[in-house]
Amino acid sequence: MPGAIYAEGLVKTFGDVRALDGVDLDVPEGTVLGLLGPNGAGKTTTVRVLTTLLRPDSGKAVVAGIDVLKHPNEVRRAIGLSGQFAAVDEYLTGRENLQMVGQLYQMKAKAAKARADELLERFNLSDAADRTAKTYSGGMRRRLDLAAALVVRPPVMFMDEPTTGLDPRNRQQLWGIIQELVAGGTTLLLTTQYLEEADHLAHDICVVDHGKVIARGTSDQLKAQTGGERVEVVVHERDHMADARAVLAGFGKGETTIEEHTRKLTVLVSGGAKLLAEVIRELDGRGIEIDDIALRRPTLDDVFISLTGHAAELAAEENGEEPVPEKGRRAHKTVKEPAK
Repeated sequence: MPGAIYAEGLVKTFGDVRALDGVDLDVPEGTVLGLLGPNGAGKTTTVRVLTTLLRPDSGKAVVAGIDVLKHPNEVRRAIGLSGQFAAVDEYLTGRENLQMVGQLYQMKAKAAKARADELLERFNLSDAADRTAKTYSGGMRRRLDLAAALVVRPPVMFMDEPTTGLDPRNRQQLWGIIQELVAGGTTLLLTTQYLEEADHLAHDICVVDHGKVIARGTSDQLKAQTGGERVEVVVHERDHMADARAVLAGFGKGETTIEEHTRKLTVLVSGGAKLLAEVIRELDGRGIEIDDIALRRPTLDDVFISLTGHAAELAAEENGEEPVPEKGRRAHKTVKEPAK
């Protein structure tokens, strides 16, 4: 049975640019799907299609059990959307912004006011409730925008790069709110270029590039595809590098890489902390003094680079639109999807 958000074969073109090229998604109820990808990958276009703001050229989409193409008005009543830029009225107060949203959803004035007060408290905006939004900081506007998306308690939420431009404190605060929502049963599709954010919040991750889903799975599954754990050793004396390489060859999988200028050796391994202790004993037994040794797990940044050929750009997509794919970008690697 399809999840709370389901898409099959979504295609959308803008002139010669194929922004979506057969996107498939399935997000179980009460979970978070992180949609990762570089600028122009198709993230925002996917959100716009699923939230009825764009009609795909072909494909199928179902949100909260409702066909997006056949019943767009019903879908809009069942979702909340927080875009890349805070969509608040600068000339209304924080309270007035939230009350206006409630009234647009045909809530009674008293209920809209009560809900606005509740959200202002939840998002730490009560002290600024009666100030116009144009006096708010960027972080405050972001929180007000998210509060507006929650006025009608939607079962399905879409957040398009919600923490772009926020300082670390506000980002952490927003993460906490998102986790509370999901714990309460909300289903969330989250697009982001902050890899730490996806690692922290998402139950499953889809990596998109050039309008296609090129990998999907849990954070751990995707990290495992990059080659697993690795031991990094920095020897104290350059003359011991050859001996240290021989030691690591006995524990590693594949060739040991060497950085001469830093005296660092790296090799892929499996075995975790127990293996690390064995490496230390072997190095000590051969009289090889070390300055540092560590067991490193792949990060989502490693995954991103291995799949797309470059690191994630942290800049938001200009004007919230999908730009033309960058020229000269290296072709992505085809990666086998993790077993379900």
